[in-house]
Amino acid sequence: MANEPMNIQWYPGHMAKARRMMADNLKLVDIVCEIIDARIPISSRNPDLDEVAGKKPRLLIVNRVDLADPEVTALWAAHFRAGGVIFHETDSKSGRGISGVSAAVRRVLSEKLKQYAAKGQAARPLRAMVVGIPNVGKSTFINKLAKRKAAMAADKPGVTKGKQWITVDGSLELLDTPGILWPRFERLETGENLAFTGAVKDAVMDMEELAFRLMDKLNTLYPRFLTERYKLDLTEPKKGYELLESAAVKRGFLLTGGHPDLERMSAILLDEFRGGKIGRISLERPGEENA
Repeated sequence: MANEPMNIQWYPGHMAKARRMMADNLKLVDIVCEIIDARIPISSRNPDLDEVAGKKPRLLIVNRVDLADPEVTALWAAHFRAGGVIFHETDSKSGRGISGVSAAVRRVLSEKLKQYAAKGQAARPLRAMVVGIPNVGKSTFINKLAKRKAAMAADKPGVTKGKQWITVDGSLELLDTPGILWPRFERLETGENLAFTGAVKDAVMDMEELAFRLMDKLNTLYPRFLTERYKLDLTEPKKGYELLESAAVKRGFLLTGGHPDLERMSAILLDEFRGGKIGRISLERPGEENA
């Protein structure tokens, strides 16, 4: 297996349509809230959004902080502050940080709120467009914020099909949009990271190769988690496929003849990573976007 990252390109036609829809509806909102995955803050930011959103005020929602390494998340927080990026951390599943979203939106739009008040429109609700890549937890975020099942949510990409207006309270309305990727990943690592987290549909991936590469990455960044979760012996250097084979044997996933069942182990590894069962893991650190 090559040491180069997987070359993953995936841009179905409906994503181009969703991008046009976002651009057409931008005039209806006061702010764009971009949701990113705390585990992959570089890879989960859509570079096309700068062009689509233009000069519209932005709020970065750093979601899934419960799955990310808290020490690395703190580094990202410092990085965003230094760059003047206004952000807010959330965990959509537990609801952590959700109650502060409305206040964060109002902070970003403080000048516009003064203008509304001067015109006697202080009671006018703010409108936010919620955008994000597939499977970043956008629908769960909206449901927690609205305190009801207002958006369809699932642990797979491509559930939201069209735009939806959701009223949070009398002061905030959300425009939900389909999750979209972009036509070409400039960094090959970006496609790989998106595949690890499930933003790219598993159906278009070689799952065993993806699992090999995730094992390699985890062995580099969090070897302790591999020894704890899969009882792997890391005293000698091993490649990802060797680690996957060892994990399959340790779990008792064997085919006829005693060969390790890599298909089953690959599915388990990716599922346990995505669900946070291996540990709190961050795959990217500040500065890597320029590497």
